Amino acid sequence: MPLWTCETCGAQFPNGGNRPASCVICEDERQFVNWKGQSFLTREELARGHRLVGRDDLGLTGIGLEPSFAIGQRALLVPQGDGCVMWDCIPLAADEAIPFVAALGGLKAIAISHPHYYGAAADWSDTFGGVPVYLHADDRAFVTRPHSAIVHWSGESHRISDDLLLLRTGGHFAGATVLHHARGADGRGALLTGDIAQVTMDRRFVSFMYSYPNYMPLNAAAVRRIAAAVEPLAFDRIYGAWWGRNIAGGAKAAFAASVARYLAAIA
Repeated sequence: MPLWTCETCGAQFPNGGNRPASCVICEDERQFVNWKGQSFLTREELARGHRLVGRDDLGLTGIGLEPSFAIGQRALLVPQGDGCVMWDCIPLAADEAIPFVAALGGLKAIAISHPHYYGAAADWSDTFGGVPVYLHADDRAFVTRPHSAIVHWSGESHRISDDLLLLRTGGHFAGATVLHHARGADGRGALLTGDIAQVTMDRRFVSFMYSYPNYMPLNAAAVRRIAAAVEPLAFDRIYGAWWGRNIAGGAKAAFAASVARYLAAIA
């Protein structure tokens, strides 16, 4: 029985003889259904048309698909002493990923910012021996492929290690999460935000949206909450949601300036 992948968002669905009737992630107002209608690929069809690529993305190794698929997401591998933590996820795990990730120390866990990046998290976990997949419990209704490796953490923060802290900021989703990498950026600290706080094209600011494809901005209260959640953290670098969308230095000041600019714009 095939596993199915949504062509629009990249979420994976359980084994089944027939294609899923719909995708709960795409039907949500933050995403969209393909203009040609909801469509799905089997895991095998996806693998035939795409390949995994890995490359450096400002000091961290990123993994993505070529050609680009779904929302063009890439995952980042954050090295730890006992393996890497995958931040966010992509829609495909393949055999060639095993030696590639093993050469970086292996995979110890997966942590995901919000449902648009759930992808093939279950497959990635299985590929590396059932490593835990950390998802915030507030977004459990959007899990399209339940799996025993999923850890639905709750509350405002969850520590993966002394170096890595998951922080619920809310905003884009109720359980929207960022990852603080205390030893990142050569010890100055890094914040991995996905598109909870999306790095803008000039790579000098971040911005905040409830829905990117449908152009729905976050309200002021939500942005203030995100700002308050990250304010105690030390970080000099921000990694955004896509290749190269990062702020290399001075990121904490840039974040504060971005909040002020955004609030002034929507006032």
